[in-house]
Amino acid sequence: MDVDPDGPFAQVSTGHLPEDTTVGELVQAAYDEHRHVTDGAVATYISQLAAADPTGCAASVVSVTGRAFEVGDAAVRFSIQSVSKPFVLALVVEALGPDRARNLLGANATGLAFNSVMAVELHDHRTMNPMVNAGAIAATSLAPEVAARRPARGAADPADSPDRAWDVVLGGLSAFAGRTLEVDDEVYACESASNLRNRSIAHLLHSYGRLHCDPDVATDLYTRQCSVSVDVHDLAVMAATLADGGVNPLTGARVVSDRTCAHVLAVMATAGLYELSGDWLWEVGLPGKSGVSGAVVTVAPGKGGLAVWSPLLDDAGNSVRGQLITRSLSRALGLNVFASAPDPHTTQPATAHPTSPGG
Repeated sequence: MDVDPDGPFAQVSTGHLPEDTTVGELVQAAYDEHRHVTDGAVATYISQLAAADPTGCAASVVSVTGRAFEVGDAAVRFSIQSVSKPFVLALVVEALGPDRARNLLGANATGLAFNSVMAVELHDHRTMNPMVNAGAIAATSLAPEVAARRPARGAADPADSPDRAWDVVLGGLSAFAGRTLEVDDEVYACESASNLRNRSIAHLLHSYGRLHCDPDVATDLYTRQCSVSVDVHDLAVMAATLADGGVNPLTGARVVSDRTCAHVLAVMATAGLYELSGDWLWEVGLPGKSGVSGAVVTVAPGKGGLAVWSPLLDDAGNSVRGQLITRSLSRALGLNVFASAPDPHTTQPATAHPTSPGG
């Protein structure tokens, strides 16, 4: 029987979270265990990040049925930063198709820092993957093409308008979150005044023919994208949307297809925590994405989304408490996609492993 590679999945591997009381207790326990860890330092390259309360910490789990479990400073809002990357990638994959998106953006880890210029020069593909800055700026540079595929709203809405491209990005992020998101104007202004490295990356990609709109437009769109204001609940809902095959568990709206989700989760697993992504999979066993404001999002396919915010970062730019809390919850809630155990209802005969001839 022929299988349509772009059609819906005939069979999927899913599970479920424990009962609500257990989930709530485990989220609280993981938070209590790690909330007072003092390792790491806040990001200092823009004043808003430097001013973050180093004691701040919050966690949220949202199931694919829309149940939410939150502890700590859950009402605190912060800029989304690099956590935006997988969701913008999802919009691009959905619009352009997975094959073209992978060809343009890549899917392999660089092994270098998230803002590395050297990675662009060392790798023939240049962008490498959309979780590091080069690939993410390239992904955002495709927003004008995505916008051009949508119906115009009149003569005052030209297809190549940066504002129209921005509507695609912000509208898509809002659909994932299930509410209308807004830009933190102070963060946007500060990042715009200090994003020389990202501008350099954009112009370098443009020189190699790996950028898809004007490099200054691409950098501005990307800077605005990273300045969107969210809280841990928003991020957990966004992650839960990826966990539920692209359907927002709160609104019931389909944001992207299940195929798109699978491709995005693969890239998150590959490079979501930059050069420490292998350690993350070893410890947590789930696709994840971090950001320098202190957020970490994690997707448990078929189960739900997890978000932690705490601004103390390790040397790679990943939240220290966020990693610890996520690791604890992955184990306690049974989320690790690599974990398995023998079926207790299956009995194995003593000769279950026959010896090969001559062995």
